[in-house]
Amino acid sequence: MYYSYLPSPVGLITLIADEDAVHTITFEEQQPTEEPANALSEEAKKQLSEYFEGKRLEFDFPYRQNGTPFQQMVWDELVKIKIGYPISYTQLSRQLNNPLAIRAIASANGKNNLAIVVPCHRVIGHNGDLVGYAGGLWRKQWLLEHEARITGIGQTTLIF
Repeated sequence: MYYSYLPSPVGLITLIADEDAVHTITFEEQQPTEEPANALSEEAKKQLSEYFEGKRLEFDFPYRQNGTPFQQMVWDELVKIKIGYPISYTQLSRQLNNPLAIRAIASANGKNNLAIVVPCHRVIGHNGDLVGYAGGLWRKQWLLEHEARITGIGQTTLIF
């Protein structure tokens, strides 16, 4: 495995890749011991830097995470959420044609290991509250506000 580290406005980000794909993008409180990077982890770092600079809205490096078929389905749907338009867990469950699976969907969302790139931060509570973000609600709020700024859309809460 190869590691890159990105100091960002939301704290230190660790990117872990192998030769084929990035597998983990996570927040750290402090930088772990230095590990070797590769071209892929460095490309992901570059693209995330561009995102934080407001120069990039989408990511095109290869990424993959292990999970059940249900988790994969949820993560695939998260990538379809348009930047600047957060949705509720209820809306996400309807989009997945499984309106009774809100808790299972929330659980899969919480197991996402590719922060920002698989934008689980764009899922909010049905009443517009910021809920359930492994990186901390302050990061979720910052990411939503950042995306509103860079897109000019201005939506950081759910519009009913």
